[in-house]
Amino acid sequence: MEYRCVQCGFGIRTLYVQYSPGNIRLMRCENCKAVADEYIECEIMIIAIDLILQKPKAYRNLLCNVLRPEIVNFEGSLWKLCVGFLLLDAYRSLLLRKSNEEWGSSFSLSSLVLVDVVVGNLMFLLAFFVATRTLCNTSLTVSRCKDLLLAMLVSSYFKIFLFAMMVWEFPPSVVYIIDLYVLSSNSIALRVRTGSALNHCIAACFTAHAVKFLAPELLTFRS
Repeated sequence: MEYRCVQCGFGIRTLYVQYSPGNIRLMRCENCKAVADEYIECEIMIIAIDLILQKPKAYRNLLCNVLRPEIVNFEGSLWKLCVGFLLLDAYRSLLLRKSNEEWGSSFSLSSLVLVDVVVGNLMFLLAFFVATRTLCNTSLTVSRCKDLLLAMLVSSYFKIFLFAMMVWEFPPSVVYIIDLYVLSSNSIALRVRTGSALNHCIAACFTAHAVKFLAPELLTFRS
């Protein structure tokens, strides 16, 4: 599995040559002639800032050059990210439901949150893979689905800012602002992993998020 140039996404065999401890030379991309991955010499805070600014090259560094099966425990990382994602999604649903429900109906509230998390995310994954296959013209093998799922989970990192609502009293509308940022971040990550046009990636992610939002509402409305 090749590394990727963070500038153009072209495959490269190695990112740097190490002559001695602390003495390395960054390799240049054969396609764009730029340094293949300048983030190797950057502090983690620089990478985090570029991820927040949604720079595609930061996502290429993280998804293509850092989170690799030979470097990290891929399966373990995927499960941990899934658990964290579901917990954050449950907290998001709880915030929205408690703004509309009575505090006394705890059993009903818990049931609605469970429906939101389980049904919503199952529909999200189904819609996401179908939309990616259709709009981005991407083949969906098992390994490919794992790569795309990892990209979606990692690029949903902004959900962690929901915890700020435990300290400061923000209106519920802030949750939807975070959702929009996650949608944008998911689109950039999908573009990096598939190489498709940005408008196709936005359409695929928007479709998945719309299905995730509407499916629990339709179920609770019918009941």
